[in-house]
Amino acid sequence: MYNLSIVLEDSAHTRPDHTALVLGPLSLTYAQVDAAANQVANLLVSLGVEPGDRVALSCPNLPQFPIVYFGILKAGAVVVPLNVLNKAREVTYFLDDAAAKVFFCFEGTEELPIGTYGHDGAQAAASQPHLVLMTADPSAPSPFDGVPTLAESVAQQPTTFSTVQARETDTAVVLYTSGTTGRPKGAELSHSNQLMNALTCNRLFGSQPGEDTHLVTLPLFHTFGATVNLNAGFSMGATLVLMPRFDARQALELMTAHQVTVFAGVPTMWWGLLHALDEVPGATAITKTLRLGISEGAPLPVEILTEVRERLGISIMEGYGLSETSPVACFSLAERPRPGSIGLPVWGVEVMLIDPADPDWAEVTEVGAVGELVVRGHNIMTGYLGRPEETAMVMRDGWFRTGDLAKRDEEGFYFIVDRSKDMIVRGGYNVYPREIEEVLISHPEVSLAAVVGVPSEEHGEDIKAFVILEQGASVTVEELRAWGKEQMASYKYPRELVILEELPMTATGKILKRELT
Repeated sequence: MYNLSIVLEDSAHTRPDHTALVLGPLSLTYAQVDAAANQVANLLVSLGVEPGDRVALSCPNLPQFPIVYFGILKAGAVVVPLNVLNKAREVTYFLDDAAAKVFFCFEGTEELPIGTYGHDGAQAAASQPHLVLMTADPSAPSPFDGVPTLAESVAQQPTTFSTVQARETDTAVVLYTSGTTGRPKGAELSHSNQLMNALTCNRLFGSQPGEDTHLVTLPLFHTFGATVNLNAGFSMGATLVLMPRFDARQALELMTAHQVTVFAGVPTMWWGLLHALDEVPGATAITKTLRLGISEGAPLPVEILTEVRERLGISIMEGYGLSETSPVACFSLAERPRPGSIGLPVWGVEVMLIDPADPDWAEVTEVGAVGELVVRGHNIMTGYLGRPEETAMVMRDGWFRTGDLAKRDEEGFYFIVDRSKDMIVRGGYNVYPREIEEVLISHPEVSLAAVVGVPSEEHGEDIKAFVILEQGASVTVEELRAWGKEQMASYKYPRELVILEELPMTATGKILKRELT
């Protein structure tokens, strides 16, 4: 028996005075973070929270997030991280679906009133949870009548706590999927799922105790940031420099000032860093300290991978996974780079390709053939919260269907072709948006691209591309369409092209294709 909070507690025991969290001028040691988490755990017990109860948390990358996160775990409760962009109606849905007993919510800002949405969402919940508001200024009062602040709630709580020991298979975290194929579902991840995934990451990254400094720009409420930065980082006594909202220039300044050694980001973040590199004085100094670059969450364009290697001197390790896989399932290897590949299955995990149309999940064994990727191992969720039928649809004999289409080369390296739901069928031909995006980005005046399918009376679906141009570019839509026609088969090149200044993105930096029409 153990508890995922061991990743904090062990570092607090072995390196109590080592810096754990940095936000601007604020710096907290591992001992201080652990003591604060103990106060949260004591608070939860005083509120009647019992082992297995679910506690929601909505907070950006601030010290309060890991403090509350591990406080919930210490009490034996289950963390339900919520996206800070959720509106009141969405908050209500998640609180009801998870049957959350307590809800910790950050107050937010005028531009993003997280606290208002959280308060209104909690008020509308079928069984209203106990709401605790986290304020930027701990001494500030709560703006809502009858709603206590975190600071006043824990003020009299002890800084010691006897952590509740859980079974390895007990649920530690419920992560809600994006809901692109229906209403969001909560993936139940066990203490073992989360801990094994974090330790596997450290094995891959060559992490050494107390030696790394992470710049944390990935939202900690998202599975990628929670695993590769928070859980993996804390388990090795790393220093986490927190960044509540990604800004490429500020990120480079922080990386330089704190001599960051590890940066994990989605492809759009890497794209942003490259484009800001010449705008920040002294930013190239990061090449002296940055040892590890990680990308996950969306396919990494080969052009970005190549430019990072040329300008920053590192090979990005590209990972692959989903909320349901804790998240890491595959990773590319720095010593054996394969541009465009998600690499090989991580330690203790198996993957294979199946025919998505076959009810018996027939395996696809031919090299280069496309099939749906399925995963089995220590990282697979126990199921969707309260949804046995939907769980049964995606799990069989320990295997989990990802919904992603992939292919495998002669050496066993896997390449994501696209999401099965994103595949475009034009005139009977399968077209994979990622392939078209890779071609468009190879144009010298194109910086970023997103491709979607649109209805077509003649072909069923047609291909539409949205592009961001490089600064100072002069290429026109007509010229780009003509160039694409020369580069791609007639059924592939985009007939429709739109030039934009920016693309809609999620809080984690993924391009929101469903908003592109």
